[in-house]
Amino acid sequence: MSDETVTETENTAATEEQATTPAPAVSEAKPTPASMPKPHAPSPAAFAKKTPAKQHTAAPANTSAYSEEDVKAAEAFGRVDDNGTVFVKDGDAEREVGQFPDVSKEEALALYARRFLDLKAKLDLLANRLTSPNVKAREIDESLKLLGEETNEPAVVGDIAALKAQFEELKAAGEAKKTALAEARKAAVAKAVAERTAIVEKAEALAASLGDNTNWRSTADKFRNLFDEWQNHQRTTIRIDKPEAEALWKRFSAARTTFNQARRKWAQARDNERNHAKEVKEAIIAEANELKDSTAWGETSRKFNDLMDRWKKAGRAGRNEDDELWAKFREAADAFFNARQADRDQMNTAEKENLAKKEELLVQAEALVPVKTDAEAKKARQELAKIQEEWDQIGYVPREDMRRIENRLDAVDKQIKSVEDAAWKQSDPEADARKSSFEEQLNAQLAELDAKIAAESDPKKKAKLEAEKATKEQWLNAIK
Repeated sequence: MSDETVTETENTAATEEQATTPAPAVSEAKPTPASMPKPHAPSPAAFAKKTPAKQHTAAPANTSAYSEEDVKAAEAFGRVDDNGTVFVKDGDAEREVGQFPDVSKEEALALYARRFLDLKAKLDLLANRLTSPNVKAREIDESLKLLGEETNEPAVVGDIAALKAQFEELKAAGEAKKTALAEARKAAVAKAVAERTAIVEKAEALAASLGDNTNWRSTADKFRNLFDEWQNHQRTTIRIDKPEAEALWKRFSAARTTFNQARRKWAQARDNERNHAKEVKEAIIAEANELKDSTAWGETSRKFNDLMDRWKKAGRAGRNEDDELWAKFREAADAFFNARQADRDQMNTAEKENLAKKEELLVQAEALVPVKTDAEAKKARQELAKIQEEWDQIGYVPREDMRRIENRLDAVDKQIKSVEDAAWKQSDPEADARKSSFEEQLNAQLAELDAKIAAESDPKKKAKLEAEKATKEQWLNAIK
């Protein structure tokens, strides 16, 4: 059922204030303005609560909610007497469902027919909802309870027997859906237990593999990843029964404890290695101090990178000592790299000066064009050659400006060359010969077309020949 249908159905129930039902106690329905936004359809239980079966409403229903055919089919099960009382056929009997005075019998009957269609729409909505994988068992029970109350003796005009039969089918479908949900939950729990057991078995396998060749840092990362996987599994999967969850956790925790105890023993041996790491890093610092004043920028940069690699491989000498050693190494490296940057800054300044000189030359070059005659092109070519020679002697410019200024200079060269090429083509005897030959061919073709046009009697074919002739005449004019 679409959002628009749900909205119109709710509005129908909210605009029927003049119709009354024979119920002894009648509550006032709160109208829902049609302008209120309804971003999505409510659940069947919520929808069932929207429109009580017995109520006072404000005006005849909105006929756009249902087709005229649907309304007429429902009206066939009811009638209206002269007092405006509405009756419906319910099985073999007939019962009063309400009264709608001061309107025509047709309007009164249509109102209660649309109420029938409203109620059927709720059943259809629940039927659709039962096909959703997100429906909950509690939602099914609530919806069936509310719809059962509404379909018991509804104050509507329509096929009551079919309505109740549909409700019974929905009850059976609801039970089947709840059974399927329960089975799905059971399968999901079994799957979650298997997945968490797999995490435990990986942790136990790691704990069993510990030995002299163990990579403790890598193994610690694996245990950390397994623990993260465990926590994520708890957050994102279905809840496992408490006894089984606790038993799995005890196994996982025992594996972690085995690893942590073994790692502490390894840490004691690591302390002996820290003194060696300190000696290696002090030697690296001494080499860095010898290199820091070098101006061989490329070679020394590579050496400092090698020193950095050796530093990383040397291991740790303890947090406090490592910080102190690193500060000394960084001081030597900064001295070199700051000097290299200062040299680059100076080079950038020179490149910017070169850029200014070349832009001055561009102004001179661009003043040489446009040229119109071959003589002007030759003179401009001589001046451009002088500018290009001076251009090549200036030197580098900033990389980001190089293409821009080269393109501007090339543009001047292309303009001069285009005039030179045009002059050459005009003096080229072969070009004149080709032009003359082409002109002769066109004249011959035009003469042949004139003969065909004169002989042709079919208007369409004649028009096609005349169009071809006009095209060839344009070519002839273009080469003259």
